[in-house]
Amino acid sequence: MQRKVYSTRREVGGVLLVACGNRRASRCPSCSEVYRADTFHLIRAGLLGGDKGVPSSVREHPRALVTLTAPSFGPVHAHRTKDDGTVLPCRPRRSAEVCPHGKPLTCTERHATGDSLLGQPLCADCYDYTGHALWNAHASDLWRRFTIYLRRELAYTAGMTATAFNAQVRVSFAKVAEYQVRGVVHFHAVVRLDAKTEDATAVLPPPDWANVELLDRGVRTAAANAHVKSPACAGAGGVRRLVFGAQLDIKPIVAGELTGQTLTEEQVAGYIAKYATKGATTEGAVDRRIKDLSDLNAVTLTAHQRRLIETCWDLGDLDELRHLRLRGWAHMLGFRGHFSTKSAGYSTTLSKLREVRRSFRAEQAREHGHDDLTGEPADDSTLVIGSWRYAGQGYAHPADAYVAQLIRDDREAKRRSRWPRTEPRQEVAA
Repeated sequence: MQRKVYSTRREVGGVLLVACGNRRASRCPSCSEVYRADTFHLIRAGLLGGDKGVPSSVREHPRALVTLTAPSFGPVHAHRTKDDGTVLPCRPRRSAEVCPHGKPLTCTERHATGDSLLGQPLCADCYDYTGHALWNAHASDLWRRFTIYLRRELAYTAGMTATAFNAQVRVSFAKVAEYQVRGVVHFHAVVRLDAKTEDATAVLPPPDWANVELLDRGVRTAAANAHVKSPACAGAGGVRRLVFGAQLDIKPIVAGELTGQTLTEEQVAGYIAKYATKGATTEGAVDRRIKDLSDLNAVTLTAHQRRLIETCWDLGDLDELRHLRLRGWAHMLGFRGHFSTKSAGYSTTLSKLREVRRSFRAEQAREHGHDDLTGEPADDSTLVIGSWRYAGQGYAHPADAYVAQLIRDDREAKRRSRWPRTEPRQEVAA
C-alpha cells in the first residue's frame, strides 16, 4: 500500500484554509451564512414537511409564530411607526416630567432606524442595569419554564389533566434568540401541536380539539405566568422575580399566501433564520470573551452597552452569582443560552444537515476522481496526517478577503432576487 503525504507547502501562503464555523456574521460572514441557511432549512422542514423525515401533512397542524420579550428596565429611546410607516415621536408627554435625577422623561424626536440613540435609556442612573443583566442570564431558564407552563395551560384549557393531555398531544417548537436594540434578548419561536407517539421523531396530526385557538390561549396564559427567581444576593438587590414582558406577539401560520395577520411557512423560516447570526452589540463590537474590562477601550461601544458589560463583570464577582459565570458571558450582555434550540420531534437537526453536506462534497470529489483532502487522484493509498499547527484566524492576504467579500455580495444579491420576502414589522420594546 502506497503512503501518501500532504503538506501545506503547496498551498497559497503555505497554509490550509478551513471554515471556522462561527455563527456570528460579525466574526465570519461566510460561515454565518451557512449557519443561517441550515437554520432556515431546519425551520422550513418543520413547517412544510415532505422532506428531511417530516411528512407534508405537518402543514395542517396548529402552528403559530410566537415572540416573547423582556419587561422594561427603564424608558429608552425607541423607533415607533404607524401601520403606514409614518415615524412617530419617541416618547411624547403632555407634561415636562423629569426623573429623580432631574433628566426629562420625554423625547419628541422621530428617530430613524439607524439612530445611535435607539435603545439608550433616557436616564442611565434610573435604568435597572442589574435587573437587565440578571434577566439575560436567566432567559434560557425562563424559556424552559414557559414550555412547562404551556403544556399545563393547554391541558387546563382543554379540560384535561396534564397526564391525559401529554398522552395525546406533543408540543414541538424551534426558537432563536435575538437582541433588541436595548441589549436584552427576546425569543422568536415556531410552536406546533403534534400527536404524541412512542417514536419521538414521528410527526402525526393531533386530535381535532387541539387547534390554533387552543394554542393561542395556552401561549398567552403561559407567557403571563412563567417566572424564575434569581439567587438571593444583597449585592444584586436580593431575590428578583424574572418574567416575560407584556409585549407578546402570536401570529398563526397558514399554508398558502399571506393573509391578514397570518404568515406563510417560507416567510417564517426566513424571518427566524436571519436572527441566528446576530451578535450582542452593534456591528459585533464585542464578539468574543473579554479577559479584562480594559479590553473595551479598543472597541467602539455606546455608553449603554459598556455599562451593561461592566454590570455583568461586577455581578460575576459576587459569590452568590458566581455559578452564573457572568464574567465569561459579559460580551453577550449576560445571555448564556444557545441562540437556536428546538424540541426533539420538530424536524431534523443541524448535525444531520452538516453530515449530508459533507457526504455530498465527498461524493463530488470522488466523481471527479479526486481525494477529499488532497485534490490528487484517489487510489487505495492511505492518507497519513502527522501534525497540524494553528496559524491564525482570517485570510492570509488582504486580496483573499476582498475576493471573498465580492463572492458573498454576489451570492446575497442572487439570494434576494430569488426569495423576495415581506417581513413582519417590528418595534423596539421599551
